[in-house]
Amino acid sequence: MVAGSASTAAGKAAASGSAQENLPSPQAVPKPVPAANAAAGTGPIPPPPAIDAKAWLLMDYASGQVLAQSNMDQRVAPASITKVMTSYVVSAELAQGKIKLDDKVTISEKAWRSGGAGTDGSTSFLQLGSQVPLKDLLYGMIIQSGNDAAIALAEYTAGSEDIFAQLMNQYAQRLGMSGTHFVDASGLPNPEHYTTAHDVALMSRALIHDYPDEYKIYAIKEFEWNGIKQHNRNTLLWRDDSVDGIKTGHTSEAGFCLATSAQRGEQRLIAVVMGAPSEKARADDNQALLNYGFRFYETHKLYAANAPLVAPEFWKGASDTLPLGVAEDVLVTFPRGRYGELKANLDMPSRLVAPIAKGQQVGSLHVTLDGKSLLERPLIALADGAEGGFFKRMSDGIWMWFKGDAGGTVSTEAAKAQ
Repeated sequence: MVAGSASTAAGKAAASGSAQENLPSPQAVPKPVPAANAAAGTGPIPPPPAIDAKAWLLMDYASGQVLAQSNMDQRVAPASITKVMTSYVVSAELAQGKIKLDDKVTISEKAWRSGGAGTDGSTSFLQLGSQVPLKDLLYGMIIQSGNDAAIALAEYTAGSEDIFAQLMNQYAQRLGMSGTHFVDASGLPNPEHYTTAHDVALMSRALIHDYPDEYKIYAIKEFEWNGIKQHNRNTLLWRDDSVDGIKTGHTSEAGFCLATSAQRGEQRLIAVVMGAPSEKARADDNQALLNYGFRFYETHKLYAANAPLVAPEFWKGASDTLPLGVAEDVLVTFPRGRYGELKANLDMPSRLVAPIAKGQQVGSLHVTLDGKSLLERPLIALADGAEGGFFKRMSDGIWMWFKGDAGGTVSTEAAKAQ
């Protein structure tokens, strides 16, 4: 029995050749067929528009790739863009059933005095001691940018605005917002209240993805409360039909800020401008970034989640091969017309030896263009790589010794659909 198993292993080893030759080409997701009148070739990509602001960036929503940026990790004051996180936390608590849209919220003196009609900031004109449905507070905060509505929501959700700010920071950590710290729900100035343009984009992307129903509120152009109708301060909602959010902000410290998102066809982009010199400038700059991104970039799904990309030899295992792939769809954003120039490579150990658990990372998928990395994703085992029987382990062990050291990693190009 030993000789028979060893013979099988020898045949497998002899047929396979080098480690790199053992790696079959993964099956790519087919590339979408271009329109009949689509321009061929790879024209030059101009630099992004000149933006006069403290920090800014342009991100593709689907892939999360940053397409252009300046000072995106610089600490800036968020002003009322803070309310995006306030609405995210409220939406999360609603989803968990801890609060409900028809709950009646009593307007406290703090909410009335700090964010009400007697202040210089934006307000929903809530009356002291009145009871307001939580849904109306959410609309007032998002559409009217009401500071009083934000404070009232925070107090009702967490018992106090201070505790709510702690919730905001906990959710921010979950979203990877490493350059952010909140101390209030409305965005009133405070030295310890800050964020970055990159974190604002991450927060915006999470809101759109995690709570699409609540995100629809951001596209509403006006809201009336207490007999007073107010317009959404995001002027791009009137200028560009593809824009459906997100939020403005302004204080003397922060300057004029605006985070926007727009969808044209299947592509969605997120633009963030922090610290522009005027209301018009922040709108013009966001519009310019969105137009630039839609004109010069495209996003495609290269590989599907949990679909085998490669099935290399599997030593000492119950099976002779082990399927490997990615846990999530691989989407990549790149300059239009350059799909054929993308390079995808799989880096993995030159020899896989049992046991390997399903979901365990065994390598990496890299996608590059012009030698520059566009993305990297873990390459994981798609099945449980259990150990084989005694004789299988022993025979494979003999041939592993015979073949010699196979340490290190190998890299093979992953085929893309044409």
